[in-house]
Amino acid sequence: MEYKDPRATTALPNLDSQTEDAASAPARASLRDEPEPVNRFLILVVDDSADNVAMLSLALQQQGYRVVTATNGEEAISVACCTSPNLILMDISMPRLDGLGATRRLREIEALRNVPVIAVTAHGTEGFQRAASDVGVSGFLTKPVDFDRLHLLVARLLAPGGSGNLTGLS
Repeated sequence: MEYKDPRATTALPNLDSQTEDAASAPARASLRDEPEPVNRFLILVVDDSADNVAMLSLALQQQGYRVVTATNGEEAISVACCTSPNLILMDISMPRLDGLGATRRLREIEALRNVPVIAVTAHGTEGFQRAASDVGVSGFLTKPVDFDRLHLLVARLLAPGGSGNLTGLS
């Protein structure tokens, strides 16, 4: 029997595929031929609120990303070390180890040093953004999360040749 990590989730199936007509089949085929399928990307969602984890995870899975989760900064480091995510969505205000502390520690781990981290926070001040940038945050999302902006940031950070740093695009 194959081992399945209980923290891992997979992308949701395309529920609309059963109702499409023959005219939409060529469009679907061209989407499958993308050079960088999103389902090859693994995203770690870190938040101490189960509701936020569920909403962010579902939004990412609906776009075809694979998702793993953590509920605090210490767990985020452990999960990241085990799974090597392509990107991390990091809540900032969490118990045990906050998001800035966790990001600082992730940047000390060679294998995770260049993984983009998006801060997901209610703190949108310029001072906070400067502090977050100092520890290596790649981008910012303020709560409540704008899901169009979430998808834009994720796509830009994971794009081939992307800089992995969008701190100027808060």
